[in-house]
Amino acid sequence: MIDAMLTFLLNALRALRAGLRPYADLVLENLALRQQLAVLQRNSKRPRLRHFDRAFWLLLSRSWSRFADVLVIVKPDTIVRWHRRGFRLLWRWEYRPRKPKKSEVTPEVEELIHRHERRAA
Repeated sequence: MIDAMLTFLLNALRALRAGLRPYADLVLENLALRQQLAVLQRNSKRPRLRHFDRAFWLLLSRSWSRFADVLVIVKPDTIVRWHRRGFRLLWRWEYRPRKPKKSEVTPEVEELIHRHERRAA
């Protein structure tokens, strides 16, 4: 009896708190919980997160400060690690060694340059 009363009281307080929060906060929380439900409803014993799922959590972590409060399927530190890994890959790709561009000098001009070098030596 007391357990049921305590559960009812806690649920009533949670509902009151939810009613006082901004609407956008509730929408984002609902979206986050639905996304986790969709992942958990996939037909596998241990659902794997896809690239889309990771991108969703990265975007949510950047746009909503309370994203960690509703996370159930991954730890907030994991999302931060994904974010860092993504930036590392981006900068590696940006500063990757590139092949030198093909010379725009015609073969005739190259031959003239080599001939001139041989004469000067």
